[in-house]
Amino acid sequence: MGNRREFLATTAAGLAAAAAAPARAAEERNAAPKTTPAGAPAVGMPRDMVLLNMRRGDGYALGVKTEDGVLDVAAAGRALGMPVPADMDDLLQNGRGPALRALIDAVEAAPDGRFVLAGSGIAYAPVVTRPEKIIMMGFNYRHHAEETGTPIPKDPPLFNKYNNALNHHGGTIALPTQAAREFDYETELVMVFGRECRNVSEADALDYLAGYCTGNDFSARDLQTLTSQFMIGKTSDGFAPLGPYLVTADRVKDPNNLKLKTLVNGQVRQDWNTSDMIFNCRQLISFASKMMTIRPGDIFYTGTPQGVIFGEKIPRKDRAWLKPGDEIVSELEGLGELRFRLV
Repeated sequence: MGNRREFLATTAAGLAAAAAAPARAAEERNAAPKTTPAGAPAVGMPRDMVLLNMRRGDGYALGVKTEDGVLDVAAAGRALGMPVPADMDDLLQNGRGPALRALIDAVEAAPDGRFVLAGSGIAYAPVVTRPEKIIMMGFNYRHHAEETGTPIPKDPPLFNKYNNALNHHGGTIALPTQAAREFDYETELVMVFGRECRNVSEADALDYLAGYCTGNDFSARDLQTLTSQFMIGKTSDGFAPLGPYLVTADRVKDPNNLKLKTLVNGQVRQDWNTSDMIFNCRQLISFASKMMTIRPGDIFYTGTPQGVIFGEKIPRKDRAWLKPGDEIVSELEGLGELRFRLV
């Protein structure tokens, strides 16, 4: 009889717990998002690497730039029987930095040229291909705001692009000439996130970055200024080139002291420094994180300096806007040279 009472009591407790489980699950879903504590080690993020995404068949593959060429992560992982991230999005969004580091250590311990690709044979992909968010910043350089006659902003004027705009090193932009004619370049430092962050302080903000890359906020100025909203002039297909590399954050001593340059058909158009930002990288991250949860793999373009066509002091109809056949080169110190062509 005692055993029967114990069985019934245990069963009742189990049923009560099961009944309460959905309520607890709902509470957990509705609770404030969990974030990694400030200052905690970013266990899953890559460190001390120069990374790239490659096009392979209908998908993407991850590469690591080395002195000898590009390490083909998938090929090395198969040969060594080691689990590895499939591409950059897998690496960042699933915190697979330790797996990649283990592979690199194994390859360095027993070098094998079969896994190394020559740079000339790389089919580059966008550094990130599936971000949840592409955050953009407007008028973030003092001299750029001045050249365009824009008041210095008191708060960061953020806008967005969509994933259709993502483009890659060596890519092309098919200009939507049926809708616009005033095409312009904007070389920018791009931040790539490796940790989820929400309500972060400026002091801790850079700890949430996986790394940095070179980007170009390509723009159709006539569409950008058609209404009070920038979006239609900013997010046509291919209007967000970035790459060729993601340089991990630990390799960039100060993101707000990098030389930046744009060339059009070999002619220098922009030659400035990220130190001219109105809102530095820490401030941008902290500001945005107070309004939205920024997730691993999200990217943040930080604005462009002076020297754009939009800022020229001649009538817009007389400006030499970009056209099919032009080649654009965007450079960020230590991050690589991003090239693309207009068609």
